[in-house]
Amino acid sequence: MNTRILIAPDSFKGSLSALRAAEAIRRGILGVLPDARISLLPIADGGEGTVDAILAGAGGRRVEVTVTGPLGMPVPAAYGVLADGRTAVVEAAAACGLHLLRPEERNPFLATTRGVGELLMHAAATGCETILLGVGGSATNDAGAGMLKALGARFLGADGGELPDGAAGLESLAYTDMGAWRWPQQGPNVVLAADVTNPLCGPQGASAVYGRQKFPSHEDATPTAIRRLDRILERVAEVAAPLVGEAAAYAPGAGAAGGLGYAALAFLGATMRPGVQVVLEATRFNERAQDADLVVTGEGALDSQTLYGKAVRGVCEAAQSHGVPVVAIAGSVSATSDELRALGLAAWCSIAQGPMDLPQMLASAESLVEAAAGSMARWLTVGHRLP
Repeated sequence: MNTRILIAPDSFKGSLSALRAAEAIRRGILGVLPDARISLLPIADGGEGTVDAILAGAGGRRVEVTVTGPLGMPVPAAYGVLADGRTAVVEAAAACGLHLLRPEERNPFLATTRGVGELLMHAAATGCETILLGVGGSATNDAGAGMLKALGARFLGADGGELPDGAAGLESLAYTDMGAWRWPQQGPNVVLAADVTNPLCGPQGASAVYGRQKFPSHEDATPTAIRRLDRILERVAEVAAPLVGEAAAYAPGAGAAGGLGYAALAFLGATMRPGVQVVLEATRFNERAQDADLVVTGEGALDSQTLYGKAVRGVCEAAQSHGVPVVAIAGSVSATSDELRALGLAAWCSIAQGPMDLPQMLASAESLVEAAAGSMARWLTVGHRLP
């Protein structure tokens, strides 16, 4: 069987990068279908892994820099410059991601996005015309104030003193001073690559919907703490309204990455696009899918989030436009069969081999993904033999 297979998984969070998952799937398939013609195209949805996915698919170079981490300490980070030299890819999680902190270190009242602004300034200095800013997986809830500080904005208290980084400092915000603003007036076009459309504040805002995951534990994420975070974002929007307008806080995507989306949309003039669409376009997914007989995708969980804008959904929609069937491999499957068929999946499977707890699955994820891919390949051989 010279089946042409495009392997395009997202990462299996906590265990496998998208590239390692793709390589495991390839090994599993080739163990059963040694003549299969396989192409790898790891993907992402704008969160962690976006830079690597786009560089792997589109070509370019990584630029290594040291920036301010989520709690103020220096961290190594990187962004990408595509082969055309005109487009840079910045991943917010590289500077302020949850993965940079141990669970007990997480504190959305102290975490800052300053390092994201440092990455943006460094990328802008390359002379690029467009910056793709992937957001997701952030440890922050500072409305992007840290990012804006790195670009020259000053957030001041009633006494005129500059407020410290982090959401907690913004509780006493009285003024925003843009007199030292350093972002180029004719700067790069910024594209906010996000998989969420939440506003900045309120019941569907950044704090209410995503704030809990940024605490050390769910016990720490009390209703009082979540409401405090939301009031801080409300305060930022109120003080900034004379500069950017009141409607900015309600823009779809303003709540992305703890309000980083708000800062990018309102202060940098960013345009928002679904993260997975940005990645698929940059890596020429449509062009590659046209030449495939089958697309194999996957992610850590096929669940309710998969149905609303995550990577697997984007892959299904793009492949369907070319009439190419899609199958998926996941760590767990909680979405119903009807939901997954409506999504456009022809078949799917979990990597679990009988009852397994999460630590077991994370520790053995690579071999489990490989085995699941082999099983899926055997289904293909059976299908070809049926009349």
